[in-house]
Amino acid sequence: MAAMALLQLLPFLAIDIDIDPTFAEFGPFTLTWHGLFTAIGILAGVTLSVWLARKDGIPPEISQEIALVGVPCAIIGSRLFYVFEHWDRFSGDLPEIVFGITEGGLTLYGGLIGGALGGVIYSLFHRWPIGIGLDIAAPGMILGQGLGRIGDLINGEHHADPSDLPWAVRYVHPNTLGEFGVAVHPTAGGYEMLGDFLILGILLLVARRFLRAPGWVFCSYMALYGVMRFGLSFTRTDEQTFYDIPVPQLVSGLLVGLAVILAGVLMKYPGPVTPEYAERVWGEAEDNEAPPPEATPA
Repeated sequence: MAAMALLQLLPFLAIDIDIDPTFAEFGPFTLTWHGLFTAIGILAGVTLSVWLARKDGIPPEISQEIALVGVPCAIIGSRLFYVFEHWDRFSGDLPEIVFGITEGGLTLYGGLIGGALGGVIYSLFHRWPIGIGLDIAAPGMILGQGLGRIGDLINGEHHADPSDLPWAVRYVHPNTLGEFGVAVHPTAGGYEMLGDFLILGILLLVARRFLRAPGWVFCSYMALYGVMRFGLSFTRTDEQTFYDIPVPQLVSGLLVGLAVILAGVLMKYPGPVTPEYAERVWGEAEDNEAPPPEATPA
């Protein structure tokens, strides 16, 4: 009887979130919690990647230079992907594409693609080790994603299926971007946030220790995130569809496939490695060692 009574109470055990999505206003610009934690995530992710770069023989100025290119490319890619998915919202108000970015509206897939492409192209131009650079970037990227999802949890801007689970969230602030007063799955700000941190742990504690090919840590990141994101779409209700298939699931499938293809390419063409990388991964110097990268003269 006690168990039955507890089950009847479960719908009322949701976690209420009564926080205004707006963190601060600066004239015409609005900074939301999502925007704030996105900025925190970028700073933390870059810091982690710079630290990992030093361990693998990439000077801090090089990794910072790549970040100065990769981060803006990630933001642009993330915004463009979101605009593409929600074109009906922006078609009549094009300036909102730029000026509304501090209020949220970023797609992580676009950020992943834009940031990776920007960093790779810039590194190719300077002939820096691509595989090592990708491996260094992956943990920082997933850390930034996880921290950014804290803002999603507060704002409630990604809608999910109703839930009577005790960890469901219910948005009760009048300005919430979530579904007011409805207990829903904490998909973006809960499940995905925890999944991001789990992937971070796998990359740092498993992939970097046991994967022996340059670039395979990044491929693991792509595959793990793609599989997780595919599954989370089943509890999301705000995703655009293509022939009744959620667009993020289609992108997830492509991402996993690209991860497999990229892993094969990097296995065959690993490119140069630094002595520090060879020592950390293989425990000895290799014939394809590259001299330490040098920063582009100012």
